[in-house]
Amino acid sequence: MTGDSAAAEGDRHTRIRDISLRHISVPLIKPFKTALRTVETAETIAVVITDGEGRRGYGEAPPTLAITGEQLEGIAAFIRRASALLLGQEPLRLEAALALLQRGAVGNSSARAALDMALHDLAAQQAGLPLYRFLGGYRDTCRTDFTVSVDAPARMAQDAADIAASGFRTLKIKVGLGDVSLDIERVAGIRAAVGPGVKLRLDANQGWSAKEAIRAITAMEDAGLDLELVEQPVPARDLKGLAQVTRSVGTLIMADESVFGPQDAMALLAERAADLLNIKLMKAGGIRHAVTICRMAEACGIECMVGSMIETRIGITAAAHFAASQPNVTRFDFDAPLLLSADPVAGGVRYEGADMFLSPLPGLGITDLKAEYMTEL
Repeated sequence: MTGDSAAAEGDRHTRIRDISLRHISVPLIKPFKTALRTVETAETIAVVITDGEGRRGYGEAPPTLAITGEQLEGIAAFIRRASALLLGQEPLRLEAALALLQRGAVGNSSARAALDMALHDLAAQQAGLPLYRFLGGYRDTCRTDFTVSVDAPARMAQDAADIAASGFRTLKIKVGLGDVSLDIERVAGIRAAVGPGVKLRLDANQGWSAKEAIRAITAMEDAGLDLELVEQPVPARDLKGLAQVTRSVGTLIMADESVFGPQDAMALLAERAADLLNIKLMKAGGIRHAVTICRMAEACGIECMVGSMIETRIGITAAAHFAASQPNVTRFDFDAPLLLSADPVAGGVRYEGADMFLSPLPGLGITDLKAEYMTEL
């Protein structure tokens, strides 16, 4: 065999030969309630990209209509169309494959994220490296917060106390539903229930106006409730309102739904509209753009959190590998798999309470999807 033919044979084994989809459905332990929506069952589309040697890269795209505007049927249709662009491509020529995807398929950020993370998984496997090392390898562990759903004040205080007693030292408190005075009561009750040693992050999910946010946060500061940060207090497109809140309070303000891709991040950073950015692969369209946003923020002296939607351990593992690879990611919101009544994924990130450990296996370290929770599409 000549050198050229040997190289061609090697290429054939590393090129993408198949892209398949699965529908995964898992009930939550209890409903997940925010100012935007209530979720009782985790629904997602998993994508599996297979190369010529049988290696499989995994990704997922949960439909989050209230945030990304996507539904299950649309995600599946988009991935099927976009798959035609990727068949025959070489995962280790990652930028070329992702550029093809970017040029040939716009919008649909979660669907693009699923393909992006599966490509990254497969490329890292071919390189023989865990994905976090393939991306830079800053750390190999993360520590997640745990979410308290919005509810009646007494219910939220009890939930927070139970979560803190189980070992979580950072709680993400959902607010923004009902009158602002009710949110103040909710947070005051939680602080009394968990004591001073637990960090409280509030997430209003766009539920306040700028004036309401300033009123609520100032009242909580005056009451000594000791908030670490407040996430997305105002509607996503109200950048002036977000900037007004950021400049009017002492508590750190974090943008979430206001930041999808790098262009959104650029506008926020130029305006200094927030103190922190929350990067989610499902908003950014995958790891490639998430890295860009993170480095843009780092250049501006703005730290990032990496969060998630209601996802399985596929998406969370990909997000954790990205987060672990970047020194400018200083906060982690990866509790989604802990909210599920069952785990449909074998392998991937491992939890010990709030601590998360990344697999040393190449790629994401995901070994299989459990058949009882999925349907092939």
